[in-house]
Amino acid sequence: MENSLPTDEIAHEAAEQSAHKYRAFATRIALGLAIVGFLLWHYDARPALRSLARERPLFFVAAVALYVSGQLLCAWRWHLLAAIINVRGPFTEFLRYCFIGIFTNLFVPGLVGGDAARAFYLGRRHGRLGEAIASALADRAYGLMGLFWLAALVAMTMNHGTLTTSVIRSAVAVGGATVAGYLASPLIARLIPMTPRVIRRGLGIIAPFLHHPAAILPAIVISMIFQAGLAVCQYILALGLGMHLPVAMFLLIVPISGVLAAMPLTLNGLGLRETAYLFLFGMAGVSRDDAIALGLLYFLATMIGGLFGAIAFITTEVPQTNSHEEQVVSDAIRGIH
Repeated sequence: MENSLPTDEIAHEAAEQSAHKYRAFATRIALGLAIVGFLLWHYDARPALRSLARERPLFFVAAVALYVSGQLLCAWRWHLLAAIINVRGPFTEFLRYCFIGIFTNLFVPGLVGGDAARAFYLGRRHGRLGEAIASALADRAYGLMGLFWLAALVAMTMNHGTLTTSVIRSAVAVGGATVAGYLASPLIARLIPMTPRVIRRGLGIIAPFLHHPAAILPAIVISMIFQAGLAVCQYILALGLGMHLPVAMFLLIVPISGVLAAMPLTLNGLGLRETAYLFLFGMAGVSRDDAIALGLLYFLATMIGGLFGAIAFITTEVPQTNSHEEQVVSDAIRGIH
């Protein structure tokens, strides 16, 4: 009995953590659906659904294809960042793990399920799990930084009175803050050893990237190109709906709305993106029904695009593990298979 107690406690703790992850996952889905449901109820669902029915299939397929093709840029960015900490491998390997990540995000509870999965595959493949996790975290962080920079750049150059001054100033302020953080990253890296242990442990994993801001810049530029591609993707969806708007409007509105949708509150930004579209496209004269329909179409396109990752997920063997901690992760991933 004395020997079984620790095992029982570990099992109980693991069960609680698993239950918490599923509750968090369910909460994110429920919150997103609640927001969309409120929008459809408040503004009458029928016109929005009629707008959805106008989408021409060829345009929708083109948008999905563009979204899936964008994973090439994501894999390239991750490939560059991983090389900074000497985790090297063929580009095709990073591309395969990126597709595993977007597929895992569709089903695995938690905020960064896809990042954890691709880091696990990469880390076990090269025997450097810690560095792989650091590269995935850096990829996520600098991906968001590229989003913030693009939103600020477009807000300063392409507004022409489309959005209000408060929205433009907010986008520029966030972008400016991240630029300042980028420029100060070597100083931040030197200050990490002086910080409290909790902060030191959190920032220590990405310290190697902070020491080399010049090496990070190509990854941020790739992120900006990727985000611009997502704006074009939604421009194509809008054309399918019969909306004839300048592509510059999407380059302005989509990155700004992406900042809101990037908040880890709902599944793939469901509800948050539709709310942002309703507000921002409304300023540009787009009807609320078309704005909601566009947001829902993009959510559907990303979900279908994520399903393409099933090919990589099924055909890629789960790496073997040795430690108990890594075996738990491996068992969880095998359970999805």
